[in-house]
Amino acid sequence: MPKSLLGILLIALLVRAGIACGLQYQLENQWNRSFLIEGDANGYWELGTKIANGEAYEIYDPPRRILRMPGFPLFLAGAIKISNGSYLFARLTLAVIGTLCCLFVYMLGKELFDKQVGLIAAGWCAITPIYAGFSVVLLSETLFALLMLINLWLGTLLYQKIKDGQTGLLLSIATGVLIGLGTLVRPSWILATPILAVFIILIAEKKMKGFIAASLIIAGLFVTLLPWTIRNHQVSGHWVVTSLWSGPSLYDGLHPNATGASDMKFFEEDQLLNRMTEYEMNQHYQSEAIQFAKENPDRAIELSIIKLGRFWNLWPNADQFQNPLLKVAVIAFFAPLIIFSLIGLFKYRKQGVILLMTVGPIAYFSLIHLLFIGSLRYRLPAEYPLSVLAVAGFIALWNLKVKPEFRTDENSGN
Repeated sequence: MPKSLLGILLIALLVRAGIACGLQYQLENQWNRSFLIEGDANGYWELGTKIANGEAYEIYDPPRRILRMPGFPLFLAGAIKISNGSYLFARLTLAVIGTLCCLFVYMLGKELFDKQVGLIAAGWCAITPIYAGFSVVLLSETLFALLMLINLWLGTLLYQKIKDGQTGLLLSIATGVLIGLGTLVRPSWILATPILAVFIILIAEKKMKGFIAASLIIAGLFVTLLPWTIRNHQVSGHWVVTSLWSGPSLYDGLHPNATGASDMKFFEEDQLLNRMTEYEMNQHYQSEAIQFAKENPDRAIELSIIKLGRFWNLWPNADQFQNPLLKVAVIAFFAPLIIFSLIGLFKYRKQGVILLMTVGPIAYFSLIHLLFIGSLRYRLPAEYPLSVLAVAGFIALWNLKVKPEFRTDENSGN
């Protein structure tokens, strides 16, 4: 490992650890609460505590047993068990996860381009204020970002194997497993499986080997999600691969009073769980959201535009993050990211694997949140791989030498 990379990772860790300590102090001594973003964080912490104590994986009354994917609560359960429920310890653990994100940004940049791109991108992610600050918030985004980055790195290695005429058996399985682990943290990531599988088949010169690799990716995903799916069948009587919160989440973004922001008051007012099972409730809200979109196509399109704006907003949407200095800091780092990413997009527009691994995630989540609510928070994990393309774009702008390892003259993008 290069000494410069070690220095970058040390800076990333120190910055995040410092923010973790500062945030915990503020919460305890100034704001008198446990979490910065209380709703989701409190739910994750309660589920993590239940796992750590060996209690049933359920929350609220009536009990909701398939509300959240178990990935992040399991992570929190380990921190809670080790530290006897210390919020600070959990934040410091997430600081390590955020630092590892910088490491795998380097790994991805190195594989797609070269060490120079990887180092600069890792350094950028190490000091970007919103990445560092959000790393230690007790939410799932940073853990998901790490799993996604490893996933993209493995996918890049697999691409190179397939292009060389190999099957990449272990890499295919590992890629599927990582998609599964990412899905256990953020359920919408499951759709990355068919996208990657189709891509692998298309780029394989020997189609049978492409089909085998794609099948192994799907198999890796299947095996990873199988225990959770079986457990869900045992508690609900239905084969639920992800969670039973997609219906209310979809309705949150598509209903008569929807604004594009999250407002779950309808859930408390309806009290459907007093007369429906968790599965029935999920199906009900999903059907209502689809029906609303069918009956009000103009409003559904308008809401999609609003949600897209919130997803790509230059600064955080939530009221508690409207500090002018915070806005300036976020804009100062996000604007160059977008500008140089667009340059990189043009420069490497014919490089399918580069676009898939860097632009792909942010485009993917941008499309998903045309339906669900929009927020800058859901964009953050996808900015990590995008930073690789931004750095390559920056270098290309200044006519410095950067060459993707597997780029050919026929599809160089020049």
